[in-house]
Amino acid sequence: MGLALWLIRTLFGAQGFALVPAILLLIAGVLIARGVVRGVRGTAGPLGDLIEASARVEAGEFGRQVTQRGPREVRALAGAFNAMSSRLAETDSRRRQLLADVSHELRTPLTVIQGNVEGMLDGVYPADREHLEHVLAETRQLERLIEDLRTMSLADAGALPLHREPTALGALVTDAVAALEPQAAEAGIELTAVAADARELELDPRRMRQVIANLVSNAIRHTPRGGSVRVSVASEGRDVVLTVVDTGSGMDPETASMAFHRFWKSADSPGAGLGLPIARDLVRAHGGEVELQTAPGEGTTVRVRLAAPAP
Repeated sequence: MGLALWLIRTLFGAQGFALVPAILLLIAGVLIARGVVRGVRGTAGPLGDLIEASARVEAGEFGRQVTQRGPREVRALAGAFNAMSSRLAETDSRRRQLLADVSHELRTPLTVIQGNVEGMLDGVYPADREHLEHVLAETRQLERLIEDLRTMSLADAGALPLHREPTALGALVTDAVAALEPQAAEAGIELTAVAADARELELDPRRMRQVIANLVSNAIRHTPRGGSVRVSVASEGRDVVLTVVDTGSGMDPETASMAFHRFWKSADSPGAGLGLPIARDLVRAHGGEVELQTAPGEGTTVRVRLAAPAP
């Protein structure tokens, strides 16, 4: 500054000091312009990357990521874009897998039905009660699968209709277990029910009966002959807890982590892999939670926790 003042006095004399404000304004303007140019350059590059990545995502290249650089706001925008792109890629992958699983599950009963009907038309099989009952059983399997898929889609959309009414969960358990006793007897499994809580909850009886049936049927399928399945309803504080305990082989931690994944099932399971996921969705629609406790060789315990209304 001293050097600048000396130069001004030398070049312009004493009158040169009148030019100091103008010179300072010129210097400030140059510095501001330089900062603006640097800011534009620092922002233009990252924004260009975002525009290019957005175009690729729009074209179907889900999962596209951009480098987070530039000003703080632009870095935050890039981070949000990366998270959105990752979710889109995950959703697309799940959609593709769901379509593949649904196609596979529908193909099996359709193939059996087609084979039997063609065999009867060609005279290979007689159109008797035995063969027609087999076809009817497969059509019922298709019906159950379609209803499960409908329930699943409604739960995902948050549009699952619940017709709540005061319902004793213990009475539902008693009725559902009685209906499943023939299945348990055929499998050589002891099925018992204990309803120690008689309180009424605001439930959809049909949907909650479906939860009980799914859990108990799953336990029966995975319990060896000579084993047992015990269903109970009891109070835990203000909560009412439905518990299904089996003496099956149990699951290792990796298998247990997949138990509620849709269409996932063990190699020896005859189901479609929707029983537990649908039971969980229905329980959550009622405002409850499902807990799974299991270990290899120690059986499996599934607990459904529902909040009772305040007195």
